[in-house]
Amino acid sequence: MIQSRREFLKSSGSLIVGFSATSVLPGFMGAQGPFATHPSHIDPNRIGSWLAIDADGSITAYTGKCDFGQGIFTAQTQLVAEELCVPIPRVKLVQCDTAVCPDQGTTSGSQSTPTNFNEESLALAAATARETLLKFAGDRFGESVDVLHVVDGVVTSKSGRAVSYAELVQGKYFNLPVDKSARRRSPAQWTTLGKPVPSLDRAALMTGAFEFVHHVRVPEMLHARVVRPPAMGATVENVDEASIRNIPGIVKVVVRKDLVGIVAMKQHQAVLAARQLAVRWSPGPKLPRQQDFFESMRRQPSQDTLSVDSRNVDARLAAVKSIISATYTYPYQMHGSVGASCAVADVKPKQATIWSATQSAYPTRSVTAMLLGLKPDDVRVVFVRGAGCYGLNGADAVSFEAAILSQAVGKPVRLQFSRQDEMAWENYGAACVVEQRAALGEDGRVAVWDREAWVSALGNRPGYDRPGNVITGMLLGYEAEPFQPGPAKPPKGKLRNQSNIVPAYFAGCIDGNCGSEGTVVAERALTHTVRSPFFTGPLRSPLRIQNTFANECFMDEICARAKADPVAYRLLHLKNSRVIGVLKAAAELAKWNPRPSPKANLQRSGIASGRGVACVAYEGANGYAALIAYVDVDLESGVVQPKRFVVALDCGPISNPDGLRNQTDGGILQGMSRSLVEEVTWDESRVTSVDWQTYKSLYLDYEMPSIECVFVAPEGVPALGAGETSITVVPAAIGNAVFDATGARLRDVPFTPERVMSALEIARKEATA
Repeated sequence: MIQSRREFLKSSGSLIVGFSATSVLPGFMGAQGPFATHPSHIDPNRIGSWLAIDADGSITAYTGKCDFGQGIFTAQTQLVAEELCVPIPRVKLVQCDTAVCPDQGTTSGSQSTPTNFNEESLALAAATARETLLKFAGDRFGESVDVLHVVDGVVTSKSGRAVSYAELVQGKYFNLPVDKSARRRSPAQWTTLGKPVPSLDRAALMTGAFEFVHHVRVPEMLHARVVRPPAMGATVENVDEASIRNIPGIVKVVVRKDLVGIVAMKQHQAVLAARQLAVRWSPGPKLPRQQDFFESMRRQPSQDTLSVDSRNVDARLAAVKSIISATYTYPYQMHGSVGASCAVADVKPKQATIWSATQSAYPTRSVTAMLLGLKPDDVRVVFVRGAGCYGLNGADAVSFEAAILSQAVGKPVRLQFSRQDEMAWENYGAACVVEQRAALGEDGRVAVWDREAWVSALGNRPGYDRPGNVITGMLLGYEAEPFQPGPAKPPKGKLRNQSNIVPAYFAGCIDGNCGSEGTVVAERALTHTVRSPFFTGPLRSPLRIQNTFANECFMDEICARAKADPVAYRLLHLKNSRVIGVLKAAAELAKWNPRPSPKANLQRSGIASGRGVACVAYEGANGYAALIAYVDVDLESGVVQPKRFVVALDCGPISNPDGLRNQTDGGILQGMSRSLVEEVTWDESRVTSVDWQTYKSLYLDYEMPSIECVFVAPEGVPALGAGETSITVVPAAIGNAVFDATGARLRDVPFTPERVMSALEIARKEATA
């Protein structure tokens, strides 16, 4: 059996606040963590599931939210230090180890801050611990808690008596629940949170001392590579093991249905063997032509969903003289992690340990157990950081396959994907087509807006029980999430705009309950989900960036038709005070000069400059951003060069301004790359963008624009996410800036020079028509 949590903690010398034997017994198994997590052996309702006080007074904290580059390790350490009033060096944070950390599902969706930094989970446990320790001290001193204060883990009374946390605990176990009424320290009291603490792993990352999952080594470890099909849907017909007999060190060729792997003594032996192994595959089905893929999407069977429907859109559009319409496309894009995914697995007959860069420790534990025929409690997943991805690259798949290969040979196995394995078979960001129609009223405002989208989907995160959502499961014969075509049902309940399908300018009314806080009441948003030929899944701002691109670019087209200033016209259609707040803040910082787009007296040659704006309420209510982009457009080559960005962000109380700035800048940089160059390509049988020559991203020597930030932080609001907010508005802001500079509309991402030149030609013809 895997070592119990109590055994693990006791062996480390920790003194547990709020831990007792009852908290690992089946009696609590009905408890559920947030975001549809599953019951586990660690009770999230007990303080000791989150915190331990060591003999020297230092704090060990346990979190189910892991850091893969977004800075949450540092911020969570600050959180614990703040609530317990100790210096940061005294806090040790253990993240996403299923042996000792609570199940918090997946680190995704900009949910780590909302989950752990408000009135629940890690923040609430730390606040409860502080109040409990103060009560212990008050009892010892015979004084009221109100006259006690704590600094550096030492509680001092009004009379001058003092006692440390370690002295208060004295090695005892206290079976204490998390107190839902425990009071967090307010932002006005913060001494550690809210400060620009540099990333705690920065020095190690900069000096090469940081240990990634790629560096994990265990005794008797072997090395592996996998052999992927030559085409999507191809199946194994024959494996000729004799084809690699000349290669020394081969331990085993593992074939499990259509999953083929090679385990060897050394890594280079496995690499060579994977290239040389002769495998005969059946042909897979032909892929749709990329040239007309977006058109073909609209002809596929679809699973339809109405987000909002005022039921009068068709009548209102039929009654107007002029309709504004546009179609936008967004391609498949990949995570393109700099390092290919890697995992180490040590599978024994009755237990397994996986060192993995997964963002889903407990779900990965459950699926791995399913694939190995073990119980989830007999599998331990230890998070070790890998290459960043903000979504679902190959980290889950490589973990599953390392475990399968380790079980096959009875030894620890390190599996690393090749660059081609990673890029050809990951879960891409979805391709989308969005058609928009709108009309203006006599007052010049938007009177009616109709939105219809087609979204490609196949698979997703594997969750706790769906291995078929990634390539591993498909090769093993598991099905992806079911796809059931059917017509849309009328929307019910309150609008939850998690994918930003509904523009912020819609009233978002469902049965009289309006949830989007815009002014457009004649509204419809219909989405057709079609089956994708490739695996899809979350990629930073999943579907949010696609939908916001189409929504914000179309709003800009409406502004142009109304001959209105793009900022002022947006404000005219907004009621959400926080979207209004960031839009005004960005305009003020940029010293925005009100005027319509495009600008007057457009150039016909040379370098044209322009500005564009976009804003979003991310996921409806999980962060707010407005971005103003300034770009240069080379009218001879079609090259778009962003020169300056001005961004306003509202994510509530700011845990770490330095970390927030990093997230904001990083999101804008990645958004630039996805706007200008990134696109998955394929032929009739396979993906062809499988390395850095064939999948374009911005190079390291790219000329970076300036980025100016202003953070808007209203009082009395909860902490929200920030990892995906700024990236969401980048494509729209750049596209709108190009229109302002040139009069040419860019409706297809990425904005390649060829597409820019084509749009310029169309704009010139329209201008002379």
